[in-house]
Amino acid sequence: MFSLEMSKEQKMIKDEVAKLVKNIVTDNANEMDEKREIPADGIQKAWELGASVSMVAEEFGGFGMEDSPITTALVLEELAYGDLAFAIQATLPSLVISPLVAMGTSEQQSKYLPLLCAEKYSAATLAINEATFGFDAVALDTRAEKKNGSYLITGEKCFVPLAETASCILVAAALEGKNQLFFVGKDNPGLKIGEKERNLGLNALETYKISLENCEIPAEDRLGGEQGCDYAKFLQKSRIGMAAIGTGLAKASYEFAMEYAKGRAQFGEPIVHKQSVAFMIAQMAYEVESMRLMTWNAASKLEAGKDAKREAYLAKFYTGEKTMYVTDCGVQLLGGHGYTREYPVERYYRNGRGISIIEGMATV
Repeated sequence: MFSLEMSKEQKMIKDEVAKLVKNIVTDNANEMDEKREIPADGIQKAWELGASVSMVAEEFGGFGMEDSPITTALVLEELAYGDLAFAIQATLPSLVISPLVAMGTSEQQSKYLPLLCAEKYSAATLAINEATFGFDAVALDTRAEKKNGSYLITGEKCFVPLAETASCILVAAALEGKNQLFFVGKDNPGLKIGEKERNLGLNALETYKISLENCEIPAEDRLGGEQGCDYAKFLQKSRIGMAAIGTGLAKASYEFAMEYAKGRAQFGEPIVHKQSVAFMIAQMAYEVESMRLMTWNAASKLEAGKDAKREAYLAKFYTGEKTMYVTDCGVQLLGGHGYTREYPVERYYRNGRGISIIEGMATV
């Protein structure tokens, strides 16, 4: 079992993140979505909270704290409550830092961590998604082949955040039937970065398609070196992270719709007094709490050093489904207003669709 009560330290961290979200994210989220851009100063302020580098040794620029998936899930939920695109970009380096700390060689840590943990935000990204029907992060089409002491990687990836400006790219590929992660340099002649994608949601977040054609990388750039990495554990952490940001997004839709229903009057009384509206809001609240419970359950297993494959998958799957439900309810409860860009519920709906489709954009 795990406790649903936050520790004093967790409450303090949550409050600090909530303060940042209120001051620089919530009121600007619609403008970021319209302009398809997140201001660098906002990302820098989020970075200065230090959540992404807390578990990194002090010698590499971190705080040397114990890794806590539950605390990280709290941070992700709170950031996504403000805006999903902002939450992903602000914590993007964690997708490289986290597996690097847990599974990287000492040489890899010395090479990458000082750059990624610097005082100034430096984007690093993960290439895991593939544009195939029914994409499964466990059954990758991208292939790696060992040849003459190096690795040749071939495949195509989509939804790669900040690929154009990232300092390094971590690529997921299948090697002899075993999924692994590889550092691919931006200057590699086998790497081609396509045009910026135009997606249904996450407009403020720049994502790209990339192609790798016999992309040759040295053996030392395989995460974990010759022995490789535990890709399954990496995927568990990532899926719990995706569940956490989905929960935050759903919570934002639920709370906005509830406040709207309290203030919107028809026939002389608030629509929240209508039984059908009250039932819908109650179901939204139920689903948000269920998502959080499943996310915390999975995170607590990781925190206890246990395997969380089943729990992480269920949390990601359930959150993907119910984020769509809750954000759809948000649009429905606002009626015609829910279809306009004057209110955030349509953005919640568009962004929420990505939780069930996309892998690897957050990690605990």
